[in-house]
Amino acid sequence: MSSPSYRLAIDIGGTFTDIAVADATGRICATTKTATTSTNPTEGALSGTRIVLDQLGIGFDAISAFIHGTTLATNALIERRGAVVACITTEGFRDILEIAYERRYSQYDINIEKPDLLVPRSRCFTVPERMNVRGEVLQPFDEACVDPLITNLDQCDAEAVAICLLHAYANPSHEERLRDLITERRPDLFVSLSSEVSPEAREFERLCTTVASAYIQPLMSTYLAQFSETFAREGLQCPVLMMTSGGGMTTIETARQLPIRLVESGPCGGAVLAATVARQAGLDRVLSFDIGGTTAKLCLIDDYFPQTARNFEISRAARFIKGSGMPVRIPVVEMIEIGAGGGSIASVDTLGRITVGPRSAGSEPGPAAFGRGGKEPTVTDADVVLGLIDPERFAEGRLHIDAEAAKTVLSTCVGSALELTAEQAAHGVSQIVDESMASAGRMHAIESGKDLGARTMIAFGGNGPLHATRVARRAGISRIVIPLDPGVGSALGFLEAPVSFEIVRSRYARLESFDLHAINILFDDMIAIASSVVRAGAKDHTLETVRSAFLRYHGQGHEIEITLPDRPLQAMDIETMQCLFEDAYSAQFSRPVPGMSIEILNWSVLVTTPSRPTAVPTAAPEPKPIQLAMKRTVHCDLTGNQIEAAVALRQNLSPGDCFDGPALVVEPQTTTLVSADFSASVDGFGNLVLVQKGARNVS
Repeated sequence: MSSPSYRLAIDIGGTFTDIAVADATGRICATTKTATTSTNPTEGALSGTRIVLDQLGIGFDAISAFIHGTTLATNALIERRGAVVACITTEGFRDILEIAYERRYSQYDINIEKPDLLVPRSRCFTVPERMNVRGEVLQPFDEACVDPLITNLDQCDAEAVAICLLHAYANPSHEERLRDLITERRPDLFVSLSSEVSPEAREFERLCTTVASAYIQPLMSTYLAQFSETFAREGLQCPVLMMTSGGGMTTIETARQLPIRLVESGPCGGAVLAATVARQAGLDRVLSFDIGGTTAKLCLIDDYFPQTARNFEISRAARFIKGSGMPVRIPVVEMIEIGAGGGSIASVDTLGRITVGPRSAGSEPGPAAFGRGGKEPTVTDADVVLGLIDPERFAEGRLHIDAEAAKTVLSTCVGSALELTAEQAAHGVSQIVDESMASAGRMHAIESGKDLGARTMIAFGGNGPLHATRVARRAGISRIVIPLDPGVGSALGFLEAPVSFEIVRSRYARLESFDLHAINILFDDMIAIASSVVRAGAKDHTLETVRSAFLRYHGQGHEIEITLPDRPLQAMDIETMQCLFEDAYSAQFSRPVPGMSIEILNWSVLVTTPSRPTAVPTAAPEPKPIQLAMKRTVHCDLTGNQIEAAVALRQNLSPGDCFDGPALVVEPQTTTLVSADFSASVDGFGNLVLVQKGARNVS
């Protein structure tokens, strides 16, 4: 029997599955990428796991911690591959989804496309009951309505039910009783309660979140059960922990009950990695830049913490227009995600313009260069034709690259329509996709009131290092850090994440007159629930608690979060809360509003295990200019002309080594392009640091 001492992380993306193993000291000792098996993602994950375990000469019984993240939940929502969902609301509120915000997200667009909220009106039902905002019963729940309700659910072939009764966040008893009665009669139905999924005020967002969770629950519950059972049969003895959208881990049982918490599960691991690298290098203003096979993800990181949000939108009808998607209220690492990955398909539209994405070739068939039957040109095909990918070293040599196939599809599908050679078409595709990613980054920063130019980009993912300099130049960023093993960046982030669980509950109060005792009881209840979830995945750890409140001026529609002391609230804290709110309000809106009453809508608790210790910044190693003997002909990303680029194998580089572009730094799962206007060096942690020539130093 092996002595359990290794930690395993698996990130299943739309194109590739990334696997990383760390030893007891935290050292990454094995990584690999395998093609995602879309029909059964567990197969690709298991295959990749066997590869890394064979490399280390250990068995499944040597794994002491297993962390898993996946885009399966996100993809199911985007691709509309979930269950048939019915929703149940309070009598008189059947049309919550139809009414939505009572406004158009694009006021003057006569061809506006409304967001698809998954449940048509024909599957919306109501029950007689009513709570008030304080959770007091105004109308008792009439249980006689359940039998006709069951008939309606049967007739519409519902596979899952989302229950969202008025003010259930204040008193969930009617929702819980309705669930019990439905489950007694139809035990195979999946039932989601708004009081468990999103116990916050605002009926529309609460219902949307509950509907989304119910929509993916049958799929995710079945998948997670099969996933854990498969690895248990292989000899895995530790529990499987799931990465959540908030940047922490939770148990697989909690994930099955609240699958909506898995939306953005995979991508947020990359943000955790970027925050860790930023802390190591002492970089307090960072842009996390993650490009995989299907999408590009960008996240702002300040003071070593990723930007977070309480809500976001799924599958926007108009990519960059707020309000055009399905709103979801859960804790989430805030990032912008666009369909611009290595597998994104390029084409020419009716106006003769090159377009890239959001359609992706995925892993099956994948880019034409993969030789698996792909017939449409992709970003990866363009990179192959431009000479930026070495066919002999791609994907650790396990995947054959057909450069001629890539050249043929680019010439046929893009070049012929625009009278361009395959190389010119590839250059055009590259220019378009890089500008799309830079534009997304600029827009994300502007929406957050922040400047990209003062930031360092941390690039990773299978395609991130290859496009980093090209995107950074367009975004006005002059410094890039490529961490070790960047091709499996999200999986590495999983290994740094704590076990955590966050609960937010609505309990309205005025700051000057709220009931301290009642709020302290509310906190005790939330802490007990969150602690039990965390303890299930981290039995022997000490736990840390962060309490927060969401405040606003009376009459405003949105709140600002402030952190509270980790103890029961006292009367002296009220003045402190006011000062904290006014400081935060001033930082966001330049000044506070004097004389306005302050109200509190939501209270939050985050229970977490302590973060893993991070190495402190060290003195920069002495620069050692090196000459790279290997050369490769590539197309310059600045001019489009052929040039000779130096080639370095990353495993041969040492701290202090430095060289100028153009160059390619090749490693098993990705390649870094050092453009002609950038120079590269290796820092004390082994990170590759790219700096634009002539740019001021950015930290």
